[in-house]
Formats: sequence, C-alpha cells, structure tokens
Amino acid sequence: MEILLVGGLLLFIMFLLLSGGVWIAMTLAICGWVGQAFFTDTQPGKNLFSAFWESNASWELAALPLFIWMGEILFRTKLSEEMFEGLRPWLNRVPGRLMHTTILGCGIFGSVSGSSAATCATISKVALPELMKRGYSEKLALGSLATAGTLGILIPPSITMVVYAVAADASIIRIFLAGFLPGLLLMALFSGYIMWWSLRHPDQVPPPDAPTTFWEKIKLSRSLIPCGALIVFVCWVLIAGYATATECAAYGVVGSLGLAAWSRSLTWNNFCEGLMGTTRSSCMIMFILAGAAFLTKTMAFTGIPRELAEWVNGMHLSPLALIAVLTVVYLILGTALDGISMIVLTSAVVLPMIQKAGFDLVWFGIFIVLLVEIAEVTPPVGFNLFVLQNMTGKDSNTIAKAAIPFFGCLVVCIVLITVFPQIVTYLPDAVMGVDK
Repeated sequence: MEILLVGGLLLFIMFLLLSGGVWIAMTLAICGWVGQAFFTDTQPGKNLFSAFWESNASWELAALPLFIWMGEILFRTKLSEEMFEGLRPWLNRVPGRLMHTTILGCGIFGSVSGSSAATCATISKVALPELMKRGYSEKLALGSLATAGTLGILIPPSITMVVYAVAADASIIRIFLAGFLPGLLLMALFSGYIMWWSLRHPDQVPPPDAPTTFWEKIKLSRSLIPCGALIVFVCWVLIAGYATATECAAYGVVGSLGLAAWSRSLTWNNFCEGLMGTTRSSCMIMFILAGAAFLTKTMAFTGIPRELAEWVNGMHLSPLALIAVLTVVYLILGTALDGISMIVLTSAVVLPMIQKAGFDLVWFGIFIVLLVEIAEVTPPVGFNLFVLQNMTGKDSNTIAKAAIPFFGCLVVCIVLITVFPQIVTYLPDAVMGVDK
C-alpha cells in the first residue's frame, strides 16, 4: 500500500507541474527524479542519462522524423490541397464530408508508420490546415485527429504488438492479423460519430457541392492520383517485405520531394521551412519520449505496476470481473506510462492470470493495445495530446475535451471485442487455422 501512495504522490506532483506551465518532458523527468531520489536506493543522475540515450538511440525511431518530414512536404506544397480536392467529390454526399479524411488518413498512414506519434503528427500537419480553411469544426477535427492517430499502433505492423507478442510468447503474425478487423471497426465507429455529429450540427459543416456524375468525379480526382500512388507504393513495399518501416519513411520523403518538384510547387524556401518544422516537431517528441523513459525507470524501481497487478491477482475475481478491474488498472497506469512500458512491467503477473481465467492470449493482446490507445489520449501523459498541443498551440486539456466522444468510441470497441471475441480471433484462425 505504501508503494501505491508513492504513485499517488508522483501523480499529484505531475499535475501540479503541468498546471504551472512546466514543459511536458521536464515534468516527466522531474517526477522520475523525485521518485528515484526519495523512494529508491538508485542513482537518479546515472539513470537519467541512460534513459535519455536508450529512448532515442533507436534505428526504428529514425522513421519518426522522416514521416514527419513527409507530412511537412505535403503540407508546405500544393500536394495536400490537391489530395483534398481529389477526395472532395467522393465524400460530398456523406455527412461530415472531408472530416472523414482524418480517419481515412490515420488508418492508411498508421498501417505504414506503426507509430501513434508519427501518424498523429503527419496527418495533423496535412489535414488540419485544409479543414480549417474550408470551415470545418476545429473541435471535431482536433478530437478526431487525437484519437484516430492511435490507429498507428492497432493496425499492423505495430511495435507495441511485437513487444506484447514477445512478452506473451505468442505468434507475432497471429497478433498482426488479429488487429485488422478491430482496426476497421474502430475506424467505422469514429466515422459513424462524425456522421451523427454532422447531422446534429449542419450549420457547422460546409454545404455540399453540386452533384457530379461518376466520370466527373474521376476527372476531378486526377489530382488525387500522385499522392494516392505514393501512399499505395509505401504500403506495398512494407507489406510485401521489401522494406522496413524506416526505409518506407525514406521512400515517402523521396517520393514527396519528387512529386512536389514535378508539380513545380517545391521551392528552396518551403524546403528549408519543412526541414525546420520537422526538426522542431521531432525534437519535441523525442524530448518527451526521453522524459517518459526516465519516469518509466522510476516506476520499475518503485515496483508500482507490479504492486497493482499483484493486488488484482489477490482479489480472485471471475473472468469478466478480472477484465473489468484490469481495464481500470491499465487506465490508471496510462496516466503515467507509455504503452510499451505498461505491457513490459505488468506482463509477468498479468499474463498468467489471463491464461488461468481462460482468455486467449491473442485476444488479450488486442485488448491491451486498445487500452494503450486510450492511454495515448488520457491526461496528463496522453502522448497524442502533447503532439497536437505542440502543432496547434492549443492547451492539452482543450484537446482532451474535444477527444471525449472519440474516447467513448474506443470504450465501445473494447466492449464489442469483449462480448464478441470472434472480431479479434476470426481472421488469424481463418488464415492460419485454430491455435490449439
């Protein structure tokens, strides 16, 4: 119980610092320092340097600035405008119209990047200015981008899924396959809410254009072909196994530069501005990652996640009650830890409980990923909230409030896969056979 009190104290300090306007990364690092200096026998100085180095010295992380640069190129040239103009006639009669591009873009890009932060940053850079220019609701756009950005860790390939598969000694391919249908379900829930909101608030959605025939739509969509071909190519080389996510990001940058030059919208000025914008966004994200890594070390040293998991184990709950309590526990952990750390620090205790209760480990993997998605938009350490805060200048609490309805969609998705586990298990069983 003393350990849980320590966790409550650190959480209070975090809220205090964030409300005082302290930088997010500094807040995370300060909380980590306090936890190690006063409640452990470790050396916080040495751990601080090691956490900062280990969190950023990663080849996989090299994809992050490259994907952000790709988004900057699309944003600062006329390619993003052409892409939206190409989508406009197809979404003209759908309630919400171009607002659905945030969901579609995050879903497609998430399958390429495998990163929630990269997905959120890239699609926000491209979509938000275009939606605001056309008169769409800023609140709805911010909420959809914050939550749809999390599709990067649900739609394979996903680093979080790989970490879980290793921790659970489960098949990575089965878990990848299991993520597709829940990912499509979540995209449908997000788009469904946008349609419902647009029907309720027609005055906040631009009026539809004049009806067009199918061939007129094809003609108007010619501007969509270059960006669409680039996205399809980047997805194809990754799925076909010809390139890693980092190499795909490099292809995306080269392709974006080539298309911008071909359309004669690439200038030395917007090239330099794109580089500077990429540097600022990447440094911000990596600084926050470093602070979160140091706080994660503190959590590991104090034993807070393991203590919570053992407390749940000692309650001897029924299977459904166990899932309900674990949901609450992971939501609490999500306020202070990143998703990968949540899985690594609790798997040793939680996974045997899950197996004993009779749950499929592949199903539980998708369940955990959905909880990690919720953690990405949960204050005070909701990573997507920080990304959008940096890119828009809006307060993270404002973005969190805008994301509440989409947060509800995530909860509905969790309920649906719990009641109907076949949503998760059908595809891997159909492709690879029933796992015995």
